[in-house]
Amino acid sequence: MSSGHKNPANVAGGLKATINNPNTSQEAKDNARERLNDMQGAFSEVSQEQHEHHVLGGYKATLNNDRASDEAKAKARNVLDNAERGQFDNFESGDQDSSDQHRNHVLGGHKATLNNSNVPESTKEHSKEILEENDAI
Repeated sequence: MSSGHKNPANVAGGLKATINNPNTSQEAKDNARERLNDMQGAFSEVSQEQHEHHVLGGYKATLNNDRASDEAKAKARNVLDNAERGQFDNFESGDQDSSDQHRNHVLGGHKATLNNSNVPESTKEHSKEILEENDAI
């Protein structure tokens, strides 16, 4: 950001990417975990709402992805149906496959954001940063 102040959501995104990057040293991952824990509480309900929005965007992207399996599309439809009824499930499970799927859906939401003409440029820039941090673009 040009003002010299770092956006806490972007910092947290970078720390999370560091933690999940297989090419990062254990020391760097531990440092990132510690910093992320220190930041806990710095995020408001708005951050959670933004996260949920990106996750749902990823599921919407899955429905339109020709390469997505029928099983993935069925799950995406189920999640989106539940979200419409106000039943947004917590996707942070310990299951590695679910965790990878969750990550892919979140990144898909960020990719969808880049192509959405109704999204402000600042939001697109945030999504682009997240995608770059995760080597997803």
